[in-house]
Amino acid sequence: MLKRLKEDIRTVMERDPAARSTFEVLTNYPGLHALLLHRAAHKIWKSGFCWLGRSLSTFSRWLTGVEIHPGASIGRRFFIDHGMGVVIGETAIIHDDVTLYHGVTLGGTSPNRGKKHPSNQGKRHPTLMRGVVVGAGAKVLGPFVVGANAKIGSNSVVVREVPEGATVVGIPGRIVKKREEVDSRRQKMAEKIGFDAYAVTEDMPDPTANAISVMLDHMQAVDGRIEALCSTLRELGLDCGDKQLPELREEDFASVKSDTEDEAFSTP
Repeated sequence: MLKRLKEDIRTVMERDPAARSTFEVLTNYPGLHALLLHRAAHKIWKSGFCWLGRSLSTFSRWLTGVEIHPGASIGRRFFIDHGMGVVIGETAIIHDDVTLYHGVTLGGTSPNRGKKHPSNQGKRHPTLMRGVVVGAGAKVLGPFVVGANAKIGSNSVVVREVPEGATVVGIPGRIVKKREEVDSRRQKMAEKIGFDAYAVTEDMPDPTANAISVMLDHMQAVDGRIEALCSTLRELGLDCGDKQLPELREEDFASVKSDTEDEAFSTP
């Protein structure tokens, strides 16, 4: 038990830069307190003393602000940062090295109670595989699997299975992918119309930003084809109507750029 406690404290020290000492972690981290109380409640619950296990989990909620049903199964090196408002349902399964931030809900969508004995309970809540990180305020609802090393963005609502290593954002949650390369001309166009002001990282956009990105890629590809076509026509001695395309001027997007910058900087 002491070895497990040392591992839990080391996990907090590694994942929270605000943690300064073992004593501070032991006395001031409600996520750790909730985890320790859950282990006791889970053992009581599995032994068939359901009311007593549930009562201990209720006391833990009152003390820490974290509600973990005693039937939930939690692995090693589990870390709840801040803790307040975290809810983990009865049939949730959490594997090793998982991190949850405050306000996370691992909930169910089915009203089916299953059989009364806890070991035979119907699966209603999600399974989080090794290394999953769930951002603040996110809701993961249903009896599906979130794959190893997946990341769920803050305030996302996830209602379907998440592949291994994926990142999910939005309501409902959508998988976003990293862009391997960004064309320099497309990037200049994006900067001119204020795309970067959406406060979205270039390598991991949200779904809306990704849709804009796809449009910019398409515009750049069309522009390239037109240039190639005109060049071929000129070589054949034909007139391609050398009329310049309208220039994208920064002042035309000034108001949009200003609004999106204000929104980005107002985000906590």
